[in-house]
Amino acid sequence: MTARKPSRKTPAPVEASAEAAPAPQPVTTETADGPVAVASTSAAATVTATAPAPAKRPKAKRKNGVPPHPRRGGTDAGEGEGARPAPALHDADRGRLLAGEHHAPHDLLGAHPHDGGVLVRALRPHARGVTVLAEGLRAELLDDGDGFFSAVLPLKAVPAYRLLVTYTDNEIEIEDPYRFLPAIGELDLHLIGEGRHEELWTALGARIMEHQGVSGTRFTVWAPNARGVRIAGDFTYWDSTGLPMRSLGSTGVWELFLPGVGEGALYKFDLCRPDGSHTLRADPMARAAEIPPATASVVTASHYAWQDGDWMERRGDRPVHEAPFSVYEIHLPSWRPRLTYRQLAEQLPAYVKDLGFTHVELMPVSEHPFGGSWGYQVTGFFAPTSRMGTPDDFRHLVDSLHRAGIGVIMDWVPAHFPRDEWALAEFDGRPLYEHSDPSRAAHPDWGTLEFDYGRTEVRNFLVSNATYWCEEFHIDGLRVDAVASMLYLDYSREDGQWSPNEHGGRENLDAVAFLQEMNATVYRRNPGVVTIAEESTAWNGVTRATHHTGPDGIGGLGFGLKWNMGWMHDSLTYMAKEPVHRKYHHDEMTFSMVYAYSENYVLPISHDEVVHGKQALVSKMPGDWWQQRANHRAYLGFMWAHPGKQLLFMGQEFAQGAEWSEGHGPDWWLLDPAYEASADHRGVRDLVGDLNAVYGAVPALWQRDTDPGGFSWVDGGAAEDNVLAFLRFDADGSPLLAVSHFSPAVRHDYRLGVPASAGSWVEVLNTDSARYGGSDVRNEEPLKPEEVPAHGRQVSITVTLPPLATVWFRPA
Repeated sequence: MTARKPSRKTPAPVEASAEAAPAPQPVTTETADGPVAVASTSAAATVTATAPAPAKRPKAKRKNGVPPHPRRGGTDAGEGEGARPAPALHDADRGRLLAGEHHAPHDLLGAHPHDGGVLVRALRPHARGVTVLAEGLRAELLDDGDGFFSAVLPLKAVPAYRLLVTYTDNEIEIEDPYRFLPAIGELDLHLIGEGRHEELWTALGARIMEHQGVSGTRFTVWAPNARGVRIAGDFTYWDSTGLPMRSLGSTGVWELFLPGVGEGALYKFDLCRPDGSHTLRADPMARAAEIPPATASVVTASHYAWQDGDWMERRGDRPVHEAPFSVYEIHLPSWRPRLTYRQLAEQLPAYVKDLGFTHVELMPVSEHPFGGSWGYQVTGFFAPTSRMGTPDDFRHLVDSLHRAGIGVIMDWVPAHFPRDEWALAEFDGRPLYEHSDPSRAAHPDWGTLEFDYGRTEVRNFLVSNATYWCEEFHIDGLRVDAVASMLYLDYSREDGQWSPNEHGGRENLDAVAFLQEMNATVYRRNPGVVTIAEESTAWNGVTRATHHTGPDGIGGLGFGLKWNMGWMHDSLTYMAKEPVHRKYHHDEMTFSMVYAYSENYVLPISHDEVVHGKQALVSKMPGDWWQQRANHRAYLGFMWAHPGKQLLFMGQEFAQGAEWSEGHGPDWWLLDPAYEASADHRGVRDLVGDLNAVYGAVPALWQRDTDPGGFSWVDGGAAEDNVLAFLRFDADGSPLLAVSHFSPAVRHDYRLGVPASAGSWVEVLNTDSARYGGSDVRNEEPLKPEEVPAHGRQVSITVTLPPLATVWFRPA
């Protein structure tokens, strides 16, 4: 038997050429009847197996919604020489493939040994023809209708092959996605099933890779309730018919490797719900997304070369609660509106470093629908918002901050997610990420859905998301939003709207277990990272270690720090009073010390306090403009001296009077020298810089924030004078004396008891300094202690207290 020569009716063969072709050599190819000699004109010869084009036939009609068997044409190839018709698909399989309901498309599509040859079947909607190309082989498949093409080829084994797909106006040569083995390993699937995959982003989502020697993208998604899943993208003109995914057993994971799909490709998952309807969803694990309001996911890979090695090596050297920690909170899109991540990297590090803050807290980072919001309704948990650039651009911003010596905290929102029909809500047709009980799933305040923390895969999704930001983007801290709403089953719910836990209590034990696991995992994998809880109740043990059981029998949640919402509320209530009335509210400023060491606290003047009718910080203060600024400065001095770390929202560092606006951000024009009152605002900003400078240089202000021995009242009861005086001590016992005077009068010779160890005291910071816009009432000379007992101490000093001011003193 000899191979036929190509004729005019035979498609032209595909030729492979060597770089330097030797003399012609005879070659052989395997057919169904054994090896066949083929004349060759080069070292890489070709052979053609052919089948005639199908005759025109009437369009197949469906019966009861199921496509009929297609009619088949014959072949003019001799037995074993050309492509033979393949057995028809069963109606059920054909219908399920076309409807996107098949769980095992690789069993039917691709190439499989069959009856002495190899059966190749392709599903290429809208194609006019499909040809199989392999070394020494070119075979046109038969048109089976409805986009199916198939044939049995005269081969002994399945070769490495490609498909030449012909359309009306062009043809493309592609790898067949259905010739590849699963591109995800058994260990990954086992860990996903166990809910213990700490690097879930490496196993699910879209991942560019080389698989079986071919470059492409592996797509995987968890959708256990789906009847079928397909991929739609700009690379298929958003027609998902030809790309059904396979189910990988009981894990609920679906997988498909798509050769040739690379960076920048847009995609979604087309899921067939249990009821047979379809929904087009963004990838829950997408690491990049389209710029809203567009909602597609984007295939991406990082090429960023980090330059923050020194920072990463040193950040775990000292526990956060024993280190300086002064945070500048930023709404990224509005800090300097319309700047990209890379443009922000040119401006933000220098500004923050000049002010002396140790950290920035960025919001919003994760992708979200409404750009004018805080970003708390997250739709892309693994994707930095694309409004300001790519994921690598965001990495560059973090890297730039690190190289400037500034840590990066991000707001993280595992409490709830929005109901957008293209995101997580009833992702595969049934409650999946949300709780199956509607009363537990619906968040009563925000119209969103709460996560089902009791489901291992959901908990794994969130825990891995926390580690993802720390490891992939070098984030130094996660500030966790709305923790209280997670902890209580009756949060914002009336009687009859919630059910108790297994012990009859109102604690959400699933959420407790999730938070403990998240904190333990983050701290174990990322030394030096801190987690911070925005928790507004008296829950016991928010910052207690997870293995330490409290009086309630529940282990600590394991956070590193907690926002002190009580201090914020009480102190702002006091500051809003006219000075003449403050003596009646003195306890609002002292009560925080009753519980100051029950947790590791951050004192927050955050975004929540300067929006929606709450007024900017300086506008909360009573009095005329001078008094408002003086109160503002005195309050900041009190805040920086009080035990606990501190956080200040942007715009408050220069006493912006207006509430935050997402449209134009901080009122930077207030600092323009051309503005006649700019000195008032620049003075407050200078004070913040000096507060941070002294704070960082004086360990007494931060080293023992969680140690009651690091604080002592001098006079916490001077309500009539509106005075609060206390001492802070570092690890060696060296003190700092902080005195806050919230009255507009000047008080001379005000006596304060002090430790006898200091020979004299000097003023190191005064918020009434003329440099800051104050009246410049100062204590110019060193203050020598006198042997006059006061406030329980044997010696005392007399000081001059400026109006509406905080003064810090240190031993000379």
